[in-house]
Amino acid sequence: MGLAGAIALRDSASLLPRGFWAAVSVWLEKPQVVNKRLSGSRIEAERRVPAPAVAGHRARPGRGAGAGTGTEEGRGIAGDWGQGREEERQVTAGDGAIPHPTMLEALWSDFSGMIAQEDSEMPAFIKELEKENQPETDALGLDVVLRTLFPKSHPHHFSVQWSKEMVIKDTFNGTVTFLPLEENDEGKYQIKKCNIYQIRLTHTKDDEWSVSILTSSPENWVADGIVYPKRTWLGNELLSKLAKWSTEEKQSEFKSTLSLISVAKYSRVYQELKKKYKEMVKVWPEVTDPEKFVYEDVAIATYLLILWEEERAEKGLSKKQSFVDLGCGNGLLVHILSNEGYPGRGIDIRRRKIWDMYGPQTHLEECAIRPDDSYLFPNVDWLIGNHSDELTPWIPVIAARSSYSCCYFVLPCCFFDFHGKYNRRQSQKTQYREYLDFVTEVGLKCGFSVEEDCLRIPSTKRVCLIGKSRTYPPLQEDRIDKQRTQYINNRQSCTGVTSDKTVGSNQCDSHHVVNCVVDQAVELECAANETKTDGDRVWWSGFQPREKVEQVRNCAALPRDFVDVVVLTVASLLLNATQEKPWEHTLDVHLNTWNKGESLSLREVAEHLDKETLKRLKNEYGGLQTLLRNNHQVFEVLNGRVHIRDWREEKPSKRTKPEVKRRFSAEAFKTRLCWFFSHHPDGCSLTSESCPYAHGTEELRQPQIMKKKKHP
Repeated sequence: MGLAGAIALRDSASLLPRGFWAAVSVWLEKPQVVNKRLSGSRIEAERRVPAPAVAGHRARPGRGAGAGTGTEEGRGIAGDWGQGREEERQVTAGDGAIPHPTMLEALWSDFSGMIAQEDSEMPAFIKELEKENQPETDALGLDVVLRTLFPKSHPHHFSVQWSKEMVIKDTFNGTVTFLPLEENDEGKYQIKKCNIYQIRLTHTKDDEWSVSILTSSPENWVADGIVYPKRTWLGNELLSKLAKWSTEEKQSEFKSTLSLISVAKYSRVYQELKKKYKEMVKVWPEVTDPEKFVYEDVAIATYLLILWEEERAEKGLSKKQSFVDLGCGNGLLVHILSNEGYPGRGIDIRRRKIWDMYGPQTHLEECAIRPDDSYLFPNVDWLIGNHSDELTPWIPVIAARSSYSCCYFVLPCCFFDFHGKYNRRQSQKTQYREYLDFVTEVGLKCGFSVEEDCLRIPSTKRVCLIGKSRTYPPLQEDRIDKQRTQYINNRQSCTGVTSDKTVGSNQCDSHHVVNCVVDQAVELECAANETKTDGDRVWWSGFQPREKVEQVRNCAALPRDFVDVVVLTVASLLLNATQEKPWEHTLDVHLNTWNKGESLSLREVAEHLDKETLKRLKNEYGGLQTLLRNNHQVFEVLNGRVHIRDWREEKPSKRTKPEVKRRFSAEAFKTRLCWFFSHHPDGCSLTSESCPYAHGTEELRQPQIMKKKKHP
């Protein structure tokens, strides 16, 4: 037995042991949060069992009067885990797989036999399970869980098979023991005698606790780099996370990731689609980050494919669902769904370069829509709003009025009301949570049963809202539509609508300056919109779709001399430069006396800028922060504070850059003057050979125009 690590905890807020069991639940049910080489886990079965009888000890039929843990109530460290639990619980797998109560019984029988015979290969801490006497008020026994772990596929690892574990939770003594399982030649699972580990919570005194991890002896630990990392990883990475979670008071305001679909199916389908569409990263013609956008759309497509597959099984459907992506942007999501056999199309107000690469089987339309009767899709099963910006709150309305069977999926990003930017009303919530609640409310008012889930995508805005069933029968459609109309009118009267044609260009989450638009069902919809009949009902006169030609308002179009003045002013503040200290190259940068300056909050920096400058920056998205981040060579903005960038501390990226980025870096070398060489009082912190910028005009190279590769 070996101690992998231990961390002392101080529980001043009385969160333990409850917080410990909450942390254990995360590791048990969502191990991918810590181990990034896993895509998830599934609880197959769970039940309460009596403690195993150790040789020389009789199995206890009841409890003693006291507990040896030092807690005042004599409840050990069970916390809230065992309260209200059934004596036996069978868990149904999310993907329809049959649970394994019989397997769990057989495994427990084998394990009890090993304990009774004092198997010398089992770690010493196994024999300590339920060693203390426990009060009669506590339920007898241990909680035993059978779980399956799903590894991600990896190019350097050929084996990506699912792994199974038996987990024993001794809630009274505060231990959780993980026993790996292996399949024998007969197809039967048995307990492995290596890679066994235990997470343990110990109450020291008063508000002092400790959490530790014990493992098999080093010679009995075989690290595979995926399901079982090195013992040092358990003692460092996993243990630190468990300690942090155990004493965290803040509860998540969002649902668990992938709570509405099978994690096992998601893991399998995602790896298949990722392998199938990874080549898109190499040929991405847009200026956006290809890895982020490609793998994000692959993840969203995976979620929808599983959601729709389960819907077909639930409703007994054989035909694949049709869809329309409103505000499809680059159209990759439409391309993937279409390739996977789902009939649909995407509509966006602005055509993208990449559209020409998809081929005729991917239907994309350049068209803007407005929320009125001419933009309904009665023959479409699902409407999609993936970062659909100003259309987001309208999508539940459009789906509800298209047909009784029309469903919707929205992934909100930027905050829009029916008429323009969303105005906050509840300061006790985060802006994101408040906006999600608003879009949920819209769906409920439209008559949908709205479900929420959290996607596994590389974005801070990853909560989706789904409306796939109604709360009313079809015969009540007219009554519910009057309710929708009243709700929309009430929001119009209470918000005070103003027409602002620039509102639709709002930036978001460093993500899209793209989406806004609509969808499919009838082939001639967009053309018909150009010639509306007098009978078309307009739902909201104040709605303004964004301009087709997008305005550049990210500080990139500001005059160079204006930007230079702001940069010099802010740098002076951070460096505490004074008139008595002229900016000259007077110090040797190799003496490690290079002035890094101080950090200031964005508010403090703004207070030193004149009103005219601030007014000009206010018209740009992100204002001062965007301008400073655009000047990446000089500044670093972290957590709302501005720093002078010290290039000596820059670490090379561990991830391999796409070919386009590598070529750009090489061809941009020495094509711009080094700001620090020209303006910093100590000059540049790097030598001329290592600095990517030119130290003087004699080092300047002519910028080379990158030739784009032609793709067939």
